[in-house]
Amino acid sequence: MRGRYSLDALNFFLADVRQGLGPYLAIYLLTERHWSEDQTGFVMSIAVLAGLVAQVPAGALIDASHAKRAIIAVAALVVTLASIILPFMSSFVFVAGSQAAASMAEACFGPAIVAITLGIVGSRGYTRRIGRNEMCNHAGNAVIAALAGVCAWKWGPIVVFYLLAGMALLSIVSVFTIDPATIDYDRARGLRDGDSRSRDRPSGLGVLLANRGLMIFCLCCVIFHFANAAMLPLVGQKLALQDVNQGTALMSGCIVAAQFVMVPMAMLVGHRADRWGRKPLFLAGFAVLSLRGLLYPVSDDRAWLFMVQSLDGVGAGLYGALFPLVVADLTRGTGHFNLAQGAVIAAQGVGAALSTSLAGLVVVHADYSTAFLALAVIAASGLLLYLFAMPETRKIGHDAGPLAIAESPA
Repeated sequence: MRGRYSLDALNFFLADVRQGLGPYLAIYLLTERHWSEDQTGFVMSIAVLAGLVAQVPAGALIDASHAKRAIIAVAALVVTLASIILPFMSSFVFVAGSQAAASMAEACFGPAIVAITLGIVGSRGYTRRIGRNEMCNHAGNAVIAALAGVCAWKWGPIVVFYLLAGMALLSIVSVFTIDPATIDYDRARGLRDGDSRSRDRPSGLGVLLANRGLMIFCLCCVIFHFANAAMLPLVGQKLALQDVNQGTALMSGCIVAAQFVMVPMAMLVGHRADRWGRKPLFLAGFAVLSLRGLLYPVSDDRAWLFMVQSLDGVGAGLYGALFPLVVADLTRGTGHFNLAQGAVIAAQGVGAALSTSLAGLVVVHADYSTAFLALAVIAASGLLLYLFAMPETRKIGHDAGPLAIAESPA
């Protein structure tokens, strides 16, 4: 029970820290520093690229290390420092550098939390626990975003940086309340789980490269983030240009709306993904993402933009809860669960970097509506790829070893 509540607290307080400043950075640079949309997009892209370079080494480190709690704590300290010093830096190089360092630290959070979770609960309780993790994560995002909106309205957008630092420090306290004796470190890396697929040592890395399902899933994740990453920053910029003084508060409202929707989506995955399978839920996430891109250009009304942004809670909520389940299915028994997570996260980071850069350029040379429609088309292509090429991984994960997915037809 202690480990359960410690995981709850860790996911709650680390919610905003895992995402970094993200859209708040875009609002700050656009309204306070008066940077152009393409400059803002390039800063965010640099941060994303730095994070994706760190993902695979971070995953390999988390697989090999028993100091998973310490890795989270050190990464949180780096994010804290990057957040506190940002308001005192004005040059492009230093702003981009601080955010790059934070993104490299953030690369450790997702794989480390999921590894600790798997090490504690094992595969039988994994789906429900991941659903609960995501519920706490989204609840934390909603509460912190609401608090950020109120604080920014009263003291200005800079307060968001210090709020993020405070959450990082609380996450450090939370992670050290987890008893390391409750973590099975072989199970945490997907090496064994008390079944016939248990191994004495990790498989060769070739088994991951030969895993056709993992490669297809990786490409689908790239497309999802290519379509999704720029949408919230674009909405935030549109709202900020309507009311410069309330840009950060309005962005917080958008985040809160989506996060409240993500909570029931995480519950749905936790309670139904084993019964319904992963594929129909993932397809629903892609479909809603494409729909958002089509709906944003319909109106610039603030209420309409809030309503459409709330649909992000469906698409991203399903994606976030399903991602570690699918990767676990595809890598069970290999001993490279966290390395595979890091590799796929790095690949999807390429999509996110391309998304913000492409969207910024399209806005500068065309307009916001064109950018949203382009992102909708990209999301639709991902839906078709997942529908026709990606196998259902639930049966593979539960009924077959890791080599079976490499040989299974798409």
